[in-house]
Amino acid sequence: MSFEQSALSRRAVLVAAALLPLAAGKAEASAATLDSAQDHYDRAARLAGDDPVLRQIVKALSPGAVPPSVPAPEPLRIFDDVAVVSTGFVSATALVTSQGVILIDALGSPEEAEQIIVPQLRSVGVDPSKIRYVVAAHGHYDHFGGAQYFADRYGARVMMHPADWDLLAADAPANAPARDLEIADGQRLTLGDTTVSFHHTPGHTKGTVSAIFPVRWKGRRHTAMLWGGTNPPAATPDKRVLLSSVLDFAARMRRAGVDVELNNHGASDYGLARMEELRSGSTGSRNPFVLGQARAQRFMRVMEHMVRGRIATDEEAGAAASPLRSSRTCC
Repeated sequence: MSFEQSALSRRAVLVAAALLPLAAGKAEASAATLDSAQDHYDRAARLAGDDPVLRQIVKALSPGAVPPSVPAPEPLRIFDDVAVVSTGFVSATALVTSQGVILIDALGSPEEAEQIIVPQLRSVGVDPSKIRYVVAAHGHYDHFGGAQYFADRYGARVMMHPADWDLLAADAPANAPARDLEIADGQRLTLGDTTVSFHHTPGHTKGTVSAIFPVRWKGRRHTAMLWGGTNPPAATPDKRVLLSSVLDFAARMRRAGVDVELNNHGASDYGLARMEELRSGSTGSRNPFVLGQARAQRFMRVMEHMVRGRIATDEEAGAAASPLRSSRTCC
């Protein structure tokens, strides 16, 4: 069995586990109640409490949520070796290594790459000519649109999961990069003193990947994750795949000791607000992106219950739309 097949098998097991009924011995009525959509949403809200990061992901994953329209922030080094530039809607994250830069996501077009990413990276001390790899976390235009610009101008290699390379090949969207490097589940990319591990986390798209990598803050090492695709897909089976990805990635985060949470849509996880907190110095020496391992795991638990709730919402809507069984009795 290949590495990719093994990963898919693990994911299939997780999907099955996610859909199992509650432990034996629970009353049937109780199990039904706990499995309702509202119970999952309530559970997520209780886990989030008054934590603004967790409360924001609850809001982002709620049914009918619309991404807020927010102004683009100024670029910022959120860690000693990580810079973020953003349109407000979507962000590009630059990992600065001793041998060059790994850029995760490239905004929506060559124009945004040239007019936003390049000058804004320079403004925070990152040389865009040293971008060696551009990683598209998934195959939507706002993540790959500027990738080919960096390939053409600086010789950067473009990386994406094969499922989303296939998506681009089928749809032929504007500004799609030429097919280049494929990302496998669990693949490691080492550039200089930094190694990034990529994990296949499908659901948002079939080829979404999320990353785990080391970062430094005031010289102290932390371990970050960057979740590759937040908004749940429309189809219920795809939401189940997303749930599997959340469970799988949470386990990988635990093993890696992840204590930093990042997202390529900073309005989804309070990330843009945290940038401003960091910029203003209102948090003192504390970096608001460092959640700690327990809080990072709670973030994933909140995501889990929100996705479970979205699946249950679909199922409840389907049940309500089904024709009622006949209640006629024999006369």
